[in-house]
Amino acid sequence: MRILAIDTSNQTLTIAVCEEKKIIGHYTITVKRNHSLTLMPAITQLMKDVGLSPADIDRIVVAKGPGSYTGLRIGVTTAKTLAYTLKKELVGISSLKALAANCLNKKGVIVPIFDARRNNVYAGAYETIDGVLTTVIADQHISMEALLEALKEFEQVYFVGEDVEKFRDLIETSLPDAEICTIPQWQIPNAAVLAELGRVAEPEVDVHNFLPDYLKRVEAEENWLKDHTPEVENYVEKI
Repeated sequence: MRILAIDTSNQTLTIAVCEEKKIIGHYTITVKRNHSLTLMPAITQLMKDVGLSPADIDRIVVAKGPGSYTGLRIGVTTAKTLAYTLKKELVGISSLKALAANCLNKKGVIVPIFDARRNNVYAGAYETIDGVLTTVIADQHISMEALLEALKEFEQVYFVGEDVEKFRDLIETSLPDAEICTIPQWQIPNAAVLAELGRVAEPEVDVHNFLPDYLKRVEAEENWLKDHTPEVENYVEKI
């Protein structure tokens, strides 16, 4: 199975082409750029470099969130369009799980974090059980204090992600025995890791209605909903 993996859920843009467990091509850039302008040219160039055409891909795997609203829309829309037009399988994988998977061999609970502002985070907790990355605490939008309190029941906790540094003081005060990742390549998304998660996952049944997992409404939507009652779920996404 040949897989094209895409992650634009945060500042990093990373894509990969893999065949089973082999990485055929991989491109990652962490410089802040407009993903809407750079994603498709990057995919086109990578496919050209590895000597494949879009028709050669069997499955498209995309980081489905949480993360940047704009970044998620760009990545998911691109993946859906490619999957629909090329009649390929589509798989959505948690952006947090993909980050946690960088640390697959770490013992204890792996906690990937994205800053959600105002001392809130997008976070989940994962543990490698029998070689499989397993969810211990579901992905959620949560205050950092509440997350740290929930993690106190675990003996070994390993935080990963570029945004963790912003909360170092809180972590060290609340969980003095916790470990914070210091390996640069583990701190950012890796599309090759995403591809492997997507290789063993079930594809989406309904590509057309596949949506990102924002975990939290955008502020404009929350303000609008204070005075309106939408007739459909995910109102802003639908329109």
